[in-house]
Amino acid sequence: MRLYLIDGLRLNDYKKLKDYLDEHLESSPLGEIYWIELDKQILTPIQKKHKDCHPHVFALMLEETSLSSEFLVRIKKKIKCDCMGCATKEQRNWLLEYVDDIFEKLDIDF
Repeated sequence: MRLYLIDGLRLNDYKKLKDYLDEHLESSPLGEIYWIELDKQILTPIQKKHKDCHPHVFALMLEETSLSSEFLVRIKKKIKCDCMGCATKEQRNWLLEYVDDIFEKLDIDF
């Protein structure tokens, strides 16, 4: 699986990120995993059609020294569905910009 990884976080940056993510994103019961809802405008045709599976999300994993996300579009309501799968180029770029914007807001260099 392809993923986006930012490593080498300093402890202060980790704390800023954790506070921000706790406040702005839904967290998973699995620990330091947060759900980023995809913009509905960039869903694939099958993802748009599967309204019962909405929202489609990326899982963002925060660890003390890194932040990562697989380029996998998931759903939270089921374990498996045809509308889940590898992100399109547009969806990958959207995720990169989303994470970059968080780092910019928090004034974290990477």
